[in-house]
Amino acid sequence: MRLSYRWLIVAVGAVLGCVALGAMFSLAVFLDPMAQATGWSRTGISSAMTLNFLFMGVGALLWGAASDRYGARPVVAIGVVLLGLALTLASRATTLTQFQLTYGVLVGLSASAFFAPLMALTAAWFDRHRALAVSLVSAGMGVAPMTISPLARWLITTYEWRPAMLIIGLIAWTLLPLALLLRRAPPPAEAVSANGGIATAAPAPSAGDALGSRAFIVLGLTFFACCAAHSGPIFHMVSYAILCGVGPMAAVSIYSVEGLAGLFGRLLFGVLADRLGVKRMIVAGLLVQAFAIGTYTVVNDLRDFYLLALVFGTAYGGVMPLYAVLAREYFGPQVLGTVLGAAMMLSSLGMSFGPLAGGWLFDRFGGYGWLFAGSALVGLAAAAMALAFPPVRGPEALRTA
Repeated sequence: MRLSYRWLIVAVGAVLGCVALGAMFSLAVFLDPMAQATGWSRTGISSAMTLNFLFMGVGALLWGAASDRYGARPVVAIGVVLLGLALTLASRATTLTQFQLTYGVLVGLSASAFFAPLMALTAAWFDRHRALAVSLVSAGMGVAPMTISPLARWLITTYEWRPAMLIIGLIAWTLLPLALLLRRAPPPAEAVSANGGIATAAPAPSAGDALGSRAFIVLGLTFFACCAAHSGPIFHMVSYAILCGVGPMAAVSIYSVEGLAGLFGRLLFGVLADRLGVKRMIVAGLLVQAFAIGTYTVVNDLRDFYLLALVFGTAYGGVMPLYAVLAREYFGPQVLGTVLGAAMMLSSLGMSFGPLAGGWLFDRFGGYGWLFAGSALVGLAAAAMALAFPPVRGPEALRTA
């Protein structure tokens, strides 16, 4: 039962994450139709995405801690209900402020109820193939722009934006039965001590022990720098390619290539991390990411953009789920939701920093060269931080540190 049900947890987690994050990131598809239909400014509508990141970071810590105490099932179920409610209310918003509060705040809070609890639950179910399992759940989240976004585009074309957003909210509510399939992982088998008796399990660290440890500080700072490094290049990639003479549709396709490469990277790094070690693959991925970001400053041909997008997407897509795997090795399953929630809060701050910095640098210097150069340096700093990861001695070591 345990062997088969754990893979069901992976499948359910992938679907739930896909719809939740896809609903949040589909705002890019709604932007133009909403602006034309309502007269709201694109800046005002886009600010809902900034609010998404900020409240997703705050919510991640709260939901992660709640999943440690009550389990992933009630937390994710509440997230499903809130997500459907938020999208339904946003579809009926009559003012820009109402939309920003419903979509920006409520969608951000509800979407944050998925990542940390699902990652923590998946990591707890697996001893072998843990990196691959977590990467598969992350891959489900990664296909969101290629599933929910096209669906949103079709619904908008067929029914206009308000019915389209309402339908996506109703689809979110249909996920509630899947959320109820989530179960806590069975306790590990009792170990036999050297004298033939049952070994006593080491006490789990408290949340305070975990969040104050060197392992978490390095993990959180690395996660922050990793996201700060790639968020700006990802967000401004289409604009940069157009500036280099690439056609608008072809420029958008570069972003799609990055997304597909990210899916491949999640699977590749998951398999290699199980064989070669998680820390080793994180450092390698961060170095490749930094190199790829820096190389964008010297490309201006569509073919080169495609090739570099393959490398860049594979690197950042592959690294992202490995932080959850490493956190599981450091802290064990008991406080993993809290740890991942706190780490996700830091990563969300990093994600919100890149697009803003890129826009300011472009306005200041008239190009994106400084964005890519600066992001590459931040990426190298992330790799250097990852080298400071302490040896994995198990969660019990945190209580005696």
